[in-house]
Amino acid sequence: MRANENLPIAVVGAGPVGLAAASNLVERGVPFAVFEAGETVGAGVRDWGHVRIFTTWEQSVDPASRRLLEAAGWSLPQSNALPTGEDLYRNYLKPLSDLPGFKGRIHTGTRVTGITRQGIDKVASKGRAERPFEIHVVARDGSRRTVTARAVIDASGTWHNPNPLGGSGLPAEGEDRVAGRLAYGMPDILGTQRARYSGKRVAVVGAGYSAINVLLDLTRLAAETTRGTLAWVVRGKNMARIYGGGDADELAARGKLGQHLKSLVDSGRVRLITGFSTQSVSETPEGLVLTGGTDLGTLKLEPVDEIIVATGQRPDLAMTRELRLELDPWLESTKALGPMIDPNIHSCGSVDPHGYRETGHPEPDFYTIGVKSYGRAPTFLLLTGYEQARSVAAKLAGDMEAADNVHLVLPDTGICSTDFEEDGSGCCGGPAPAEANACCVADAVAKDEGKTGCGCGAAA
Repeated sequence: MRANENLPIAVVGAGPVGLAAASNLVERGVPFAVFEAGETVGAGVRDWGHVRIFTTWEQSVDPASRRLLEAAGWSLPQSNALPTGEDLYRNYLKPLSDLPGFKGRIHTGTRVTGITRQGIDKVASKGRAERPFEIHVVARDGSRRTVTARAVIDASGTWHNPNPLGGSGLPAEGEDRVAGRLAYGMPDILGTQRARYSGKRVAVVGAGYSAINVLLDLTRLAAETTRGTLAWVVRGKNMARIYGGGDADELAARGKLGQHLKSLVDSGRVRLITGFSTQSVSETPEGLVLTGGTDLGTLKLEPVDEIIVATGQRPDLAMTRELRLELDPWLESTKALGPMIDPNIHSCGSVDPHGYRETGHPEPDFYTIGVKSYGRAPTFLLLTGYEQARSVAAKLAGDMEAADNVHLVLPDTGICSTDFEEDGSGCCGGPAPAEANACCVADAVAKDEGKTGCGCGAAA
């Protein structure tokens, strides 16, 4: 047995997936410590606490966590109801963290600033696996300390590291100068931020579900106040892909989001600008002006009062600089996951079952799980992270049979595409027959054959 086998496992992040990893370790009697930068567990979730998610309670609770909670008398809220982020915190994550098995093991207000191997940097190879991990943390009062661990599970997420406004992946020119009039992610438009956006000209930049939720809230606010204008700025041009699968989406609430927004665009309540890659933002007497590249050259948009940047997030890799990571070169996901989730190829939501093997790295006993394992890919669901957590915990507990026995069935989006052309013509051979409950020809054929998942790559 290595000298560090008696050390705890460090879990970075106390969101839903980090706590799922901890729950699996509790069940297996494996010592651990959780480090959370926020002031409470689920701090990232609470940042968008006003948002109702499109997975039900049944799909949003980790199985191991549920077993621990139910043993303590907890009951799952209405299984088919859709919780908000704050619901998840108050009725799930907070009660979970208060269980006896977590007592003294969750350290909130504690930011991990760096992880390395004790006494050596990433260049050194000799005896590397035998060295414990050295984790540098900063507490809320500014004090610093170093802790050691035999393994690390990085479930720190990406929420606090948003993509910039610039369509090139770098900040747009002027982005820093107008920072006070930009908001990133999903501000609470109908709640704490109502006064900021009421009656204003607002541009929303981005094409994912965060952008859709923001736009729907803004249209509701505009209807209530009978004032304000909305512009939706999208880099892509294939709106069929952006609006989603509608009735074909196996998550009904997710399917309705895009279709609702489409109706608002069609009615003129939301002005849509497609094929626009933001280059700069400037402050003029008339308002903020976005300038970007289009197929027809450079274009300046009409002035607005506020801009919401809903362009997604990316992983912060700074704390792992001294570790030997193997990442997908463009997604910054774990390398093995890259081909499964690349949005340039896949949009179906289905991902092959995977666990510790796909979330590990050349650095022994270091795993990236949760949304951070997906890097910049936008299709992560909690169900994925929970299965990752279970497999990794089993591996670290030495139960290789359980670690390798991975199962993951994700609800399809209803958009089944590989090599999806901008006009939508590349979708798996064209649209499905009208009578088929499928998103394209290949999907219809696959379902006729009794397969599950996206028909473009469905497995029996």
